[in-house]
Amino acid sequence: MSSSATSHSTERPAPQHSDRDQLTINTIRTLAMDAVQKANSGHPGTPMALAPVGYTLWKDFLRYHPEHPDWPNRDRFVLSVGHASMLLYSLLHLAGVVEIDEHGKRSGKPAVSLEDIKQFRQLDSKTPGHPEYRMTTGVETTTGPLGQGCANSVGMAMAERWLGEHFNKPGATLFDYNVYVLCGDGDMMEGVTAEAASLAGHLKLSNLCWIYDNNTISIEGHTELAYSDDPRKRFEGYGWKTLHVKDANDAAALAKAIQTFQQTNDAPTLIVVDSVIGYGSPNKHNTASAHGEPLGEDEIKLTKKAYGWDENSNFLVPEEARHHLRDALLERGGSDYDAWRETFARFEKDQPALADELQRMRAGEMPEGWRNTAVSFDADAKGIATRASGGKVLNGFAQQIPWLIGGSADLSPSTKTNLTFEGAGSFEADSYGGRNLHFGIREHAMGSIANGLALSYIRPYTSTFLVFSDYMKPPIRLASIMELPVVFVFTHDSIGVGEDGPTHQPIEHLTQLRATPGLLTLRPGDANETAEAWKVALAQTHRPSCMVLSRQPMPTLDRTKYASAENVAKGAYVLADAVKDKVDVILIATGSEVGMTVEAFEKLKADGIAARVVSMPSWELFEDQDKAYRDSVLPPSVTARLVVEQAGPVGWDRYVGQSGAKIVMNTFGASAPIDKLQAKFGFTTDNIVKVAKEQLK
Repeated sequence: MSSSATSHSTERPAPQHSDRDQLTINTIRTLAMDAVQKANSGHPGTPMALAPVGYTLWKDFLRYHPEHPDWPNRDRFVLSVGHASMLLYSLLHLAGVVEIDEHGKRSGKPAVSLEDIKQFRQLDSKTPGHPEYRMTTGVETTTGPLGQGCANSVGMAMAERWLGEHFNKPGATLFDYNVYVLCGDGDMMEGVTAEAASLAGHLKLSNLCWIYDNNTISIEGHTELAYSDDPRKRFEGYGWKTLHVKDANDAAALAKAIQTFQQTNDAPTLIVVDSVIGYGSPNKHNTASAHGEPLGEDEIKLTKKAYGWDENSNFLVPEEARHHLRDALLERGGSDYDAWRETFARFEKDQPALADELQRMRAGEMPEGWRNTAVSFDADAKGIATRASGGKVLNGFAQQIPWLIGGSADLSPSTKTNLTFEGAGSFEADSYGGRNLHFGIREHAMGSIANGLALSYIRPYTSTFLVFSDYMKPPIRLASIMELPVVFVFTHDSIGVGEDGPTHQPIEHLTQLRATPGLLTLRPGDANETAEAWKVALAQTHRPSCMVLSRQPMPTLDRTKYASAENVAKGAYVLADAVKDKVDVILIATGSEVGMTVEAFEKLKADGIAARVVSMPSWELFEDQDKAYRDSVLPPSVTARLVVEQAGPVGWDRYVGQSGAKIVMNTFGASAPIDKLQAKFGFTTDNIVKVAKEQLK
C-alpha cells in the first residue's frame, strides 16, 4: 500500500450553517449575479446553486492556506464547470487568497479583489469568462471545455500518489493532499470524463472526490432531452464509491458525504448533489435561461429580496461576511501549513538530495548535467526508425531526471516509450512509485491527465500514433494555453505506416499541430536529430512539445560529412551545400524525407548542380531565430526551392514561395507496402531530382 494511500480525514461534527454562514453564501450568490449583469455576459445560475456546496467544502474541509496558495501539499480544488467561474472568483475573494506573481513571489495583493470581480469578463482582467491558469492565483487549471477539469484532476491525484511514494519517509509526510472537483451534467456527458473516471477507478485513487452538480439543466433545456444516465450506477461500474446528497443547501448531508470520502481508502468518490440552477430567482430558477445569460435587473432585485438582501445594492460584501471564510481557512490550514514547513525543514537536513529534487521540480528546473547524458548514434546507411532511437534517448534522459514519467495509450511496444531500466516499474493501484504509466486506449484522457501531472510538478510524456492526435487536440491546445511543458510523442508519422492504410496514415495532422499557438512541433530527420529534439523538448519550461517520429528506418547521417545535429535547436539549418557560397536550388525536408533528400542532393551535386539541403525539424524554433539567421539558411535571392514532406501542403508556401515546388500529400494515403506508396506519391530520390531540376528551368 502506498505511503500516501489513505486520504487525510477531518474528524469533526457535521456543520450546521449559522446566520453568518448563510450571509456568506448569499454574498457569493449576489456577487455572481451582479458580475454577470454588469458584464452583460456569463453564467449566474450555477454559482447561485453551488454557493453552499463550494462554501461548505472550502470552509470546513479544504486544506488550504490563503497566504500560501502555492503550498505543495494543499488540497486541489478544480472547477470543471468552468462557466461557473464567478463561484471560484467569489471564493478566492472571500478567502483572502494572496496573489503569487510570475516570479513565484507573494505580491501582497489579493488574488481577486472586489474591483477584479467588477471587471468580470473584461479585457486584461484577472476574472476572465472561464478560469485561466497562470492568470489568476488560486486557479489550479484552465477549465471551460467540459470534461477537461475532471480529467486534469485524475492527473493531479496520480501525481500525489507518485510524489508520496517518492518523497514521503517514516515520520516525514510531504504529500497526502486530496483533489476535489465540482463538475456538472455537461462534464458527465463528455466522453473524456468517462475515460478519466474509468482509469481513476482502476487505479483506486481514493484521494479524488468529484462533486457532481445534478441540476438537470443544459443550454437547450432540461437534460432529459438527451441524457438519462444513472451516474451512480455508471460510476459504481468504474469502481468508484458513490454517494447522494438530495439538497445542495443541506450542509450537514454534504459534510457527511465529504467525511465518508475522506475515510475511504480504496476508491475514488462521486458525490451526486441535487441542486436548483438559479436558486432563489422567483422566475428563472430551474430554467435554461438561468444557465448562460444575465438574470436582468428586475429579476436580480426580486432574487435579492428572496435572500433578504438589499435590493438596491451592487457588489455588496457585508462586513460580517468579509473575513468569515478566510478566518476559517487560516484556523485550519495555518497549523497544517506550519507543520508541513517544520517537516520539510527536517527533511532538508535528513534527505538533502531529495529536498533538492523537490525544489527543482517546483521551480521547473532539471538536475545538474542532465543534457550530458544524450545518446549519440554512429553513421549507418540502413539506419534506425526515429521511434526506436527516440526510445533509447528517452531512457537515457529518464535515468537522469527522476520526475520524468509517462506512457502510452496501450501502444508502448510500438511507440518505444517504455522505460526499461532497472527500477522504472509501472504505476499501478497500490504500487504508485512506478514511472511507466498505462493509460489504456484512452487518448483524450491521456493528454488531459498529463496536463494534470504537469500542474503538479511532474514532467510527463505521452505517446500514441500521430493520426490519433485527432483524439488529443483539446488537451494539446490547453497545454499550450497553460504553457505546460508536456511532451506529446507521436510515432507512425506518415504514409510510411504502409499496409494499415488511409485510416492510420496521417496527412493533415502536422498542419494542425503547427497551427497551434505556443506548441513546439519537432520532426527529426535521423537518430541524432532525434536525440537533439528530445533535448530541446525537455529543456522547455513554459511550452509543450510534440515529438513526431517514424515507424520505418531512416539513414543515420554521417555528421563528419554533413552539418551537426545540434543545429536542431535552431529549427532549421543547412545540412549540406554542394558548392561553397553558391546555391542554385534549395531542398527542404523534414523527418523521414531528409534521408531521401540527401540522396537526391548527392545526385544533383554529381550533375554539377549547386544544391542545398535544409533540414527543418521545427518551424517554431526556426521562426524564433533572428532574420539574419533565417536569411542565411533560406537566402531570399534563391527562389528555386522544393519541399519534401509526407504530409499536407498547407503552410509550406511561406518557405518555398508561390513559385516553389512541393512533393507533399494532397490526398489520403493507401494500403500497400511502403516502397509502393512512396513510388505512387512521388517520394523517391529520382522524383526529387527531377522536380529540383525543373525548378532551375
